[in-house]
Amino acid sequence: MSPLYCNLTSLDVLSLSHNMLSGTIPRCLENSTSLSLLDLRDNYFHGIIPETCKNGGNLEMIDLSYNQLQGHLPRSLSNCKMLQVLAVSNNQLNDVLPSWLGSLPELRLLTLRCNWFHSAIGKPKNDMQFPKLQVIDLSSNNFTGELPSGYIFTWNSMKAINVNSTDVTFMNSQLDYNVSGTSSWLLLYPYGITITFKGVERYYTFIHDRFAAIDLSCNRFEGEIPILIGNLKALHSINLSNNMLTGYIPSSLENLKDLESLDISRNFLSGTIPQQLSQLSFLSIFNVSQNNLIGPIPQGNQFNTFDNTSFEGNPGLCGALLSKKCDNSKLLPPPASAFEKDDGDSVSQLKLDWKFLLAGYISGLVVGIVLSDFVIMRRYGRLVKIKRRRRDRRN
Repeated sequence: MSPLYCNLTSLDVLSLSHNMLSGTIPRCLENSTSLSLLDLRDNYFHGIIPETCKNGGNLEMIDLSYNQLQGHLPRSLSNCKMLQVLAVSNNQLNDVLPSWLGSLPELRLLTLRCNWFHSAIGKPKNDMQFPKLQVIDLSSNNFTGELPSGYIFTWNSMKAINVNSTDVTFMNSQLDYNVSGTSSWLLLYPYGITITFKGVERYYTFIHDRFAAIDLSCNRFEGEIPILIGNLKALHSINLSNNMLTGYIPSSLENLKDLESLDISRNFLSGTIPQQLSQLSFLSIFNVSQNNLIGPIPQGNQFNTFDNTSFEGNPGLCGALLSKKCDNSKLLPPPASAFEKDDGDSVSQLKLDWKFLLAGYISGLVVGIVLSDFVIMRRYGRLVKIKRRRRDRRN
C-alpha cells in the first residue's frame, strides 16, 4: 500500500477491501485527522496496526479483518472517541482484552474473532463501560476464566428494546459533503461485519439498527452462565458453544423475547432445559448438544420444529423428538413438603399435622393398653380355670 494516500489531507473514506494488497499499513495514517472510514478488509497486510488516532481524530469505522496483522491493539485507539465499529477478526493478534476498549463512548460493533487473544477478562472499572455496544464477537480465541458478568451488567444498549419504532434502519456512517459551497449531498456508508448468526458464518453488508448479539464461542471460559444475561432483552443471538461452562441453563433466558438463535452446545452444563424457553416464539436455532442435561425437553411452539441433533450427546434427555421417550410417571411433580413455607397457611398446616399425629399416638397408646389388659385378663382367667380343674382331679 502506497504511503501517497497520506498526502490526501482531506480524505474521508479509504476503502480498499477485497484486493490483493500486501506489505504493511503505512504509519503515516497515524497522523490523519480527517479520515472517518478505514476499510482494509480481506487483503494480505502484515506487521502491526499503526498508532491510529494518536492525536485524536474522526474515525467512525476501522475494519482490518482477514489480514495477517500481528502484535497488540494499539492503545492510541482509546482516543478514537467517534469510533463505532472496530473489526480486526481473522488476524494473528496476540493480546489480552484491553480495558480501555470499554471507554469508547460510541462503540457499537466489536469483533476480535479468530485471533490469539488470551487470559481472563477482568472486571470493568465502572458501570459505564461499553455504553452503546450492541454486537461483541470474541469467538475462536484463548480467553479463560469466567464469563464477563461484570461487563454484561454494563451493556445497556443490549437491554433496551424500542417497541415504538417501526422504521427499518441500518447502522451506517453519514458523511455530509459540500459541493461548490452552494449545495451538499449526504453519503450513507453502511457498516458491514462478518458474524455467525443462526449457525452460519457470513458477511452481512447491512446490520439492522436494533440488532444485538453475543458470540463468545470456541474459547476456554468456565463457570456458570450468568443469570444477568436475561436482562439483555434486545439480544437476537447468543453463542457460548465450545467452552467449559458448568451449572444450569438459567431460566432468565425466557426474558429474551427477541432471541432467534441460542447455541450453548459442547459444554458441561447439567440439569434440565427450562420449560419456559418454549415461550420464545422467535427462536429458530437452538443447540444444547454435547452436554450433561437430563429430563424432558420442552414441548410446544418452536420446540416442535427443532431437529433431534439439537439435543444429541445428552443421554439423560428424553422427549417426543428423541429416541428416548419420557416415562410419564417420573414427570409427576413431587409432593409438597410439610416444611415448605409456600404461603401463610403452611405453618398452621404444620401445627395441624402435629395435632393429628399426637392424637393418633395417644389413641393408639390407649387402645394398645386396653387390648393388652384384655389379653392379659383372658390369659389369667384361662390359667385360673386350668388350676381349678387340676385341683378337682386330685380331690
